[in-house]
Amino acid sequence: MMESKLTKLILAGAFAGLIGGSAVLAGQEIYQNYQVTHSKVLTEANTTKSMDSSDNASTAYTKVANAVVSVVNFKQSGSSYTESSEGSGVVYKKTDGSAFIVTNNHVIDGAAKIQIITNNSKTIVADLVGKDSLTDLAVLKVADSDDLSAASFGDSEKIAVGQKVLAIGSPLGSEYASSVTEGIISAKKRLVNTDDSSSTNYGGSTVIQTDAAINPGNSGGPLINLAGQIIGINSMKLSSSSSGTAVEGIGFAIPSDQVVNIVNKLVKYGKVTRPAIGISMINLSQVPADEQKSKLKLPTDISGGVVVYKVNDSSPASKAGLKKYDLITAIDGKAVSTQADLREQLYTHKVGDKIKLTYYRGTAKKTVTVKLNQTLKS
Repeated sequence: MMESKLTKLILAGAFAGLIGGSAVLAGQEIYQNYQVTHSKVLTEANTTKSMDSSDNASTAYTKVANAVVSVVNFKQSGSSYTESSEGSGVVYKKTDGSAFIVTNNHVIDGAAKIQIITNNSKTIVADLVGKDSLTDLAVLKVADSDDLSAASFGDSEKIAVGQKVLAIGSPLGSEYASSVTEGIISAKKRLVNTDDSSSTNYGGSTVIQTDAAINPGNSGGPLINLAGQIIGINSMKLSSSSSGTAVEGIGFAIPSDQVVNIVNKLVKYGKVTRPAIGISMINLSQVPADEQKSKLKLPTDISGGVVVYKVNDSSPASKAGLKKYDLITAIDGKAVSTQADLREQLYTHKVGDKIKLTYYRGTAKKTVTVKLNQTLKS
């Protein structure tokens, strides 16, 4: 019985959580927002400032306005370049005569040439430092300019639901550059599916949900708090539900703590490699209570964790003896309640690291050591 119900959940897109391998797409339409026109590692940026009563939308915007840029993607046609799409980006560091800009990978994907347009309408050619399809982040480097300032990162772990935020960028392209919208944080952590340019799905990404208006062209721009700090990079919006119902006010931003970690790796290595254990999984909360009891046979006091639905052949999980329907509840003693928890804890490790997985097989609690290997792609 559980087999058929779980299959229905999978087909409906109710679960998507693969750590190392392919996963199913969610039954919702998520648009990544670029505008088609013609065809806890820290950076040097200040991350310590706290908010006070004098912080407001106007002062926050002023602090970062000259750090926000339009990003223009050019495709090559013969000997000429044609503007293909536009998005947004934000300068997060200036050093040694260069300014470093974080944007979305999908904004610059396939570009033969990349330019930025500053808040003062100055155009500068940009070099691609590195990109990562899984987190949809990319880093650009341009010659430093008086037109550019660097914004600082805030701590996305300290944000709160209901907190006011601003989204800044170039909706519909540079014609509307430096547009700002206001909203609130609707959820601190949402798990949404992530595809790369080859349509390979890697499972969920943990993102901030906001109702601040995020339109095509806002991708890559900052989501800031009222202290003027970057707490996220705007990446996508939910346009319709699985039933086709139109959706308003559901946008997503990549949390700043994740952004800082990724951009530092991109600057240092040009790419990101990740560890994997090789399972597909579903949150325990998505399994009906009667089947938790009859099929999983879990202790009655267990309320969270992720159920292993598939173990990949020759994977670290397979070598460690994990089986279908095992319930993972902790990594290295830290509680795992959801897929998002597992991803966050797993990605604090490196390929080759050994971790201790705590799991239940029925009522029996077990701990096993798993040596992490590398995901198929980065």
